[in-house]
Amino acid sequence: MRLHIIGICGTFMGSLALLARELGHEVSGSDANVYPPMSTQLAEAGITLMEGYQAANLSGSIDLVVVGNALSRGNPEVEALLNSGMRYTSGAQWLADYVLPGRKVIAVAGTHGKTTTASLLAWLLESAGLKPGFLIGGVPRNFGVSARLGDENAPFVVEADEYDTAFFDKRSKFVHYRPTIAVLNNLEFDHADIFEDLNAIKKQFHHLMRTLPCSGKVIWPSQDEALQDVIDRGLWSESETLSGDWDYRLLKADGSEFEVLLNSQVQGVVSWQAMGEHNVKNAIMAIAAARHVGIAVSVSIAGLAEFISPKRRMELKADINSIKVYDDFAHHPTAIKTTLAGLRAKVGTDKIIAILEPRSNTMKMGVHQQTLIDSLDAADDVYLFEPENLSWSLKEFADKAGMHCMKSTEEIITQVVGNSAPSQHILIMSNGGFEGIHQRLISALEQN
Repeated sequence: MRLHIIGICGTFMGSLALLARELGHEVSGSDANVYPPMSTQLAEAGITLMEGYQAANLSGSIDLVVVGNALSRGNPEVEALLNSGMRYTSGAQWLADYVLPGRKVIAVAGTHGKTTTASLLAWLLESAGLKPGFLIGGVPRNFGVSARLGDENAPFVVEADEYDTAFFDKRSKFVHYRPTIAVLNNLEFDHADIFEDLNAIKKQFHHLMRTLPCSGKVIWPSQDEALQDVIDRGLWSESETLSGDWDYRLLKADGSEFEVLLNSQVQGVVSWQAMGEHNVKNAIMAIAAARHVGIAVSVSIAGLAEFISPKRRMELKADINSIKVYDDFAHHPTAIKTTLAGLRAKVGTDKIIAILEPRSNTMKMGVHQQTLIDSLDAADDVYLFEPENLSWSLKEFADKAGMHCMKSTEEIITQVVGNSAPSQHILIMSNGGFEGIHQRLISALEQN
């Protein structure tokens, strides 16, 4: 079968392309923006990439077009598709139809931590010898790819996004997956471009609960009030909770060493490379899910010692004269706050410089204006990039908080490099390419 994927360079759609190639399909795809690490993965897999959306991309013999959720009516390639009469489907539906049938599906959902928790879980299954399949919205560095089929008899781990499916299917993507085990990390208001309020997101999460079999399992943090509300709306499956059945005890403030507790009994001590209490919670959720496919807690604890955080999740990009540069995907105030808290616990009194691009649709709409500024408190110096398409004045809030706000990444780089000194930690946060600021900053520091 020949597939053409519109919007192929998004983390989800790019991962689908890799699975399709592994199944033996011929794959091409188009996108408006092509940048690593996804573009690199796709090229290495022999997938034809076309930059820009246009009717000509649909030429030739195509059996099925898979449409990404970033595409909408009015897009020239979408309009050409609808006029052509070609068969088309959404990415989530393609996954449900061609990859997930017959597999024990473990879905990892939540506002924050999906990519890390899914990566953790896939690695715990792998280190235990199960050879799982997975589709993750990032690149887990223990594997080097964001998706693979794995052994057909092994579980399939899927990062279960609550964002809508396609312009013709406004349900959350995770409703398509029919998991046996659902891991719910947390639930907050996000995606203001498609959800009116938190209650609208809760409704979609409860739709996910309705798809779980009664023999299935949902694992969730009992102290999350929004998830408690979802559970209270009806649950027909078994349940285990963090801060209930499972818990942890930090042995080091930065989360690099902690005890795992099950039913108040210590199961062992984790010593690993990750940092931050939020990642400790992610690890506990992954251990719990792994246990329900037969992996002993002691085996998972041993596996965590070899876990490497996914790309763009507090990824150390460079260490130049004792100036460390990190890349992180954080783009919601809660994620920003927990990411900075983890780094602060790790580096103590060393200076932290935060560079942030408010790129998500929720941020552009100004939903989290004050909470965004408050989330950056742990940083010593903050540089905010104000894009032209922001619907509110970031500078107004930044000025009040004593933060730098700039409309040019070049200006940010110049100022950061000019004020650089040994023992500094520069944390760049964005859920996009951020005009290639990471490598540009590193090059400037090397030349300084």
